[in-house]
Amino acid sequence: MKLEHKNILVDNVNIHYVESGQSTDETTLKSTMVFLHGFPEYWGTWSAQLNFFSPYYRVIAPDLPGYNLSDKPDDVSFYAVPNLIGFMAKFIAAISPTQPVILVAHDWGGAIAWPLAAFHAQLISKLIIVNAAHPSTFTREMMNNPLQRKKSAYIHQLISASGESLLTQDDYRYLSEDIMVSTNPSVFTADVKARYKQVWGQQGAINGMLQYYRAMPQLAENDTDNQRCKVKAASSLDTSATQNDTTKSSPVKQASQLKVPNIRINVPTLILWGEQDLAFVNENLDDIHHYVPNCIIKRFQDTSHWLQHERPDEVNVAINNFIND
Repeated sequence: MKLEHKNILVDNVNIHYVESGQSTDETTLKSTMVFLHGFPEYWGTWSAQLNFFSPYYRVIAPDLPGYNLSDKPDDVSFYAVPNLIGFMAKFIAAISPTQPVILVAHDWGGAIAWPLAAFHAQLISKLIIVNAAHPSTFTREMMNNPLQRKKSAYIHQLISASGESLLTQDDYRYLSEDIMVSTNPSVFTADVKARYKQVWGQQGAINGMLQYYRAMPQLAENDTDNQRCKVKAASSLDTSATQNDTTKSSPVKQASQLKVPNIRINVPTLILWGEQDLAFVNENLDDIHHYVPNCIIKRFQDTSHWLQHERPDEVNVAINNFIND
């Protein structure tokens, strides 16, 4: 597979992406597949998928804004999900102006892809989600499920005043050893981690990655300065707190302050879900058809959040079967 590294300006923000596959001639192009990565990754998370699909499709994988070789806007409001939805819609329209794309997304990429498919359905022919909670069910679980709140406790550390130093200290140990935890120890090899450390070492990348969390809608606002609340100290968090028992320094809204968004998606959707996810409870899939009536769910019982790394061949087959059905 030959990858071309390209750049495109969207609203004066440079986005780096890789491209491979069929000719960009729209008259002969079968379809374009766009792959959106999550935290704390980059376009390379999709290497197995790019290699598999490039003989048959035009494949594109960007570095999301704030990551790796893409620009990293300073203003935290840029990373608010409503802005990211519009921004990535412009990106997709620019790279595939006459045809809708097949959109594949993981983690934060999925947090953008879900509402993107809801509000810009004309841009997407099919949606594939890999371990990314739907915003409606995720908010519901944050409200009602103490285990989801516990699994999301790492967010408190990331947006604390010491968040950036936590991620960079000891040669990015927190990211490489505590976040990227796989059910398959052979997945994140020393060579793979070395490449990720190069990505994290790009100027401004750590701050850029954290901006997504600082702009989360589930975070409370600080009454004194109307800015996103910063945790006073990560150690003050009681990770066993329930929806009615959060600490005063917690930046996550109380259950009574949260409102489940009504994000409904009619685009044909495939959800690939590793059931040993340390970030999301499996209950995020409960009643998902209420919001995504035209969806298929394929579960992987012994697989973690890093599904496309751990089971690349099965992920490729599942996606291929879905888009050719």
